[in-house]
Amino acid sequence: MPGTQVGSDGEHELQETLGTTERAERFYDDQVIDYLNPMMREFVTRMDMAFISTADAHGECDASFRAGTPGFLHVIDDRTIAYPEYRGNGVMASLGNILENPHVGILMIDFVRDLIGLHVNGKARMVADSELREAVCDLPSAERGKAAQVWVVVDVEEAYIHCRKHIPQMIPVTRDRREWGTDNVRAKGGDYFGVKAGRRHAEVKAG
Repeated sequence: MPGTQVGSDGEHELQETLGTTERAERFYDDQVIDYLNPMMREFVTRMDMAFISTADAHGECDASFRAGTPGFLHVIDDRTIAYPEYRGNGVMASLGNILENPHVGILMIDFVRDLIGLHVNGKARMVADSELREAVCDLPSAERGKAAQVWVVVDVEEAYIHCRKHIPQMIPVTRDRREWGTDNVRAKGGDYFGVKAGRRHAEVKAG
């Protein structure tokens, strides 16, 4: 990416401190681009999950998981991808962060076939389903009949490999059909980590 610094100021400071500048520069030169090449685009289209990182205006971070039928991460062109946001718990943590700070990081990992990952960093904006469908004719249809509340459209600024060295291999298995958009507490996992029960216990002790 001529004319622009690849990586953050903090990265470069630590590279100098720890003596990794030359190695890092090789990685930047060999692996980091500001668009999706054909192999990256093909990779994105077959992913059925992704990890999304966002931060608010103060830099407070959040990481979230998204999944869907392969192709739910839609490649609009070599510099733009989009993914749908469906009805969730109502917190809007990721979208709220994007509203304040458009910078997002997306990590996709192939745990099954090639054991490799792809990082995509860029700037995101929210677009209504109807508006995006007017502009993008091949946008995927609604998942299981549930229309997206909004689409997150990401303008790609960096795309680069995540090495396979520590990626575990997984074997897909048939899983029970799950109801999307449900408010059923048990179906959503209930109080799996015991937070609600713990608070009740603490309130009883305090009382």
